[in-house]
Amino acid sequence: MAVTAARARPAAQRRKKKSAWPAVRGWLFIGPVVIGTLLFNVLPMIPTLYTSLTNWDGISSPQWAGFANYSRIFSGGDPEFMKSLINTIIYAVVYVPVGIAVGLVLALLVNRKARGIVLFRALFFMPVVTSLVAIGMVWRWIFDDQYGVLNWLLSLVGITGPHWLGEPVSAMIAVMITGVWAIMGYNMVILLAGLQSVPAELLDSAKVDGAGALNRFRHVMLPVLTPALFFLLIMSTIGSFQVFGLIFVMTSGGPGDSTYVYIYELWYQSFQLRKMGFGSAMAVLLFLVLGVITWIQWRLSKRWVFYQ
Repeated sequence: MAVTAARARPAAQRRKKKSAWPAVRGWLFIGPVVIGTLLFNVLPMIPTLYTSLTNWDGISSPQWAGFANYSRIFSGGDPEFMKSLINTIIYAVVYVPVGIAVGLVLALLVNRKARGIVLFRALFFMPVVTSLVAIGMVWRWIFDDQYGVLNWLLSLVGITGPHWLGEPVSAMIAVMITGVWAIMGYNMVILLAGLQSVPAELLDSAKVDGAGALNRFRHVMLPVLTPALFFLLIMSTIGSFQVFGLIFVMTSGGPGDSTYVYIYELWYQSFQLRKMGFGSAMAVLLFLVLGVITWIQWRLSKRWVFYQ
């Protein structure tokens, strides 16, 4: 009995070491990402949280203010805050579903074996790796009411184009179009990966059963795509609340305050008016709001996201 137990112990230890290796290997892969996230995303939140409780101009020593900055936000002490929040919500409501829909259409178009299809995929993805400043400058020229390409094309069919960036409604529409164009390639690649993971046997079986293209997409492809759609929903929502570069380059929050979004207000308060404490409070509030929205999306995803 003693000899058997002695032999069993090393075997058990070997099994324990062997079973621990997958976890160690997993941490070796994700360790750099976790460390980078802690250093560059989580730790900077600590001084931001402290700054939000102070009055600080970015130069002199911070003066403790408690929750005065948060009180100013919720009491309406900043008249532009509510307007920036409303504009951001309007932008998000259009940008998120339209961006995902355009990406899905593109993914369906390029999800085929054809000569030169790789080139088309690369062209559609090119805006993703292009500077937002460059994108904003190009589209600002496209939307120019006198020399822009868009109004010139409209004039060819007898339509007088609007002053795109000079009118409140059309300016927001112009920024939305540019934002969707900039992100459509990323959405396309994510959804294309999802489409290519659809088992060919399921599509063939549905075709044999007489299902048309629409029914095959609805009942076979779409359920497989739900994890990718859920991921894009979360990322697009976060990105829509953080839109700044395009606004800064194309409209500077104008005309009036029609494109004055949340991050633009945060930038203006922090770096133009030098109210770093108030800007930090806005940043903390945005973090909390996005956290709540993401949690709600995660809870609701159990009803419509299907994992293989």
